[in-house]
Amino acid sequence: MTNMEKYKEAFKEALEIDDSALTDELAFDSIPEWDSVGHMRLMASIEDAFDIMFETEDIMDFGTFGKGKEILQKYDVEL
Repeated sequence: MTNMEKYKEAFKEALEIDDSALTDELAFDSIPEWDSVGHMRLMASIEDAFDIMFETEDIMDFGTFGKGKEILQKYDVEL
């Protein structure tokens, strides 16, 4: 499984959404599933998928699917 596939799978599992919702514009609070509880599930899912630990600032800045890809670069995750 590629890193991009892992990233997408984390979103799909944590937020219980399908591939069609996964665009760079998908944003926190733009869908009912991505609320504050969904956000924490998503962060944990991504951390598990890539064996990393987000800094608090990154959790707060992780506001869109696209922004998440940028943040993961900081942790040496190539998507």
